Amino acid sequence: MAKILDKLIPSPQKKLVKLRQKRNWLIIERDTCKEELEAKVNKKLSALEEKFNKKLQKPAFEACDKALYIQSQNLDKLIKYDRKNYLKLRAVNTAAIKKIFKLTKKGESFDSVLENQKGKLDKLNAKRDSFLQKLEAKKAAFLEKNSQSTQENYEAAKAEALKVYETEKQSLNQAMQEKLDKKTAKLNAKITAKEEKIKAVKAKITNVHTLPDDVLLSVKGLKMYFGGLKAVDDLTFDVKKGEIFGLIGPNGAGKTTVFNCLTRFYDATGGEMHFKNKLDEVVSLRDFEVHDIILQGISRTFQNVEVVKEVTVLENLLIASTRQYQSTLFGQMFSLPLLKKEEKVMRAKADSVLKYMGLSLYRDRLAWGLPYGVLKRIEIARALMCDPQLIILDEPAAGLNETETNELAELIKKIRTDFDCTILLVEHDMGLVMNVCDHICAISFGRMLAYGTPDEIKASKQVQEAYLGTGGDE
Repeated sequence: MAKILDKLIPSPQKKLVKLRQKRNWLIIERDTCKEELEAKVNKKLSALEEKFNKKLQKPAFEACDKALYIQSQNLDKLIKYDRKNYLKLRAVNTAAIKKIFKLTKKGESFDSVLENQKGKLDKLNAKRDSFLQKLEAKKAAFLEKNSQSTQENYEAAKAEALKVYETEKQSLNQAMQEKLDKKTAKLNAKITAKEEKIKAVKAKITNVHTLPDDVLLSVKGLKMYFGGLKAVDDLTFDVKKGEIFGLIGPNGAGKTTVFNCLTRFYDATGGEMHFKNKLDEVVSLRDFEVHDIILQGISRTFQNVEVVKEVTVLENLLIASTRQYQSTLFGQMFSLPLLKKEEKVMRAKADSVLKYMGLSLYRDRLAWGLPYGVLKRIEIARALMCDPQLIILDEPAAGLNETETNELAELIKKIRTDFDCTILLVEHDMGLVMNVCDHICAISFGRMLAYGTPDEIKASKQVQEAYLGTGGDE
């Protein structure tokens, strides 16, 4: 019953998600409408150019150098003739060589074969000479008929065409600007109206949370129980903005369960998870459904590769962007203009991400059968499709060799800088964790063992005993 009521009367947080999504697409439409209008103008101008070029063909011919023109025409014909003639010459020579080879094997004379070959070659060369004479005769007849050149007619026609073209271009650009101003003003009015609605909904939210300026994610007292099993038990940690944060622990420590709670795959038994979203607002992640988390600026990869192998690499990235679409089911069924605009924006974005990740070569290939390292990169590329504030990487180095792991370490650092985002990392490869992480939280049986810098974690006796092992264990 609660779920039905939640659908009929959504919470203020859910209203905010929908309103902001609509506002964001209005902004994208406003920012891209100039490009769309310019494309239409350029299409009309290209058609106009083609029309004038056809009109100018006759005066241009009258103004050209006739001798140079006919010489170029004859050269093209001679090249085509020689291509066909070469094949005939080659056939004659090949046939002669085969016959000579057979006669030589038998010990017989092949003089008659050479004589026959020479006769055929002479005949082909004679035909070529005859073709050249015909070309020269046509050239002479053409020059006699078209001896005069009238440059004045061509220049006058060209000047007239340019004048009409420039007038039409100016008219189209003026009409485009008027249309652009009108459309931009209309979209700005809609954006303002959405902003007012957003303010009104925000005013109804009473449970306002705060975080320190440098903290992006705060987890306090997180609990996740499966019956009597305490997978996560009163876990608390903070992730600072712009850092690479590592979560480590032995198998079964509850690392992936923490990720699933953060992304709402699991509904945590207890505790709080506060996040500073794209709009610099502090929200409780427990207020959102799993499909709304991505709109707050959190994306993730999975421990097992979850690429859709039956579709192309590009389509995998487009699938990752579906939650950002504003088009309704009705709009998608009938492919309405809004859907086409959204698809155009997302395809351009996907191409940009593929280029950044070095995956452009695989753009139109099915994900099925691609190397494992490439599949891992595709997963990270999908995570970048929603402009995330926080990227959660669940064992990204699993199954990679040493070279690929080193490349991954550099890629993670590069993504953190280039996309101005924070990265939360779960990984068993201690070399990778110690190399890239700014702070690390070590857990065991769902409880915190230690928190600190990589050097502090290395020095922790509890971590050594529970995760890294001790000298006695060896």
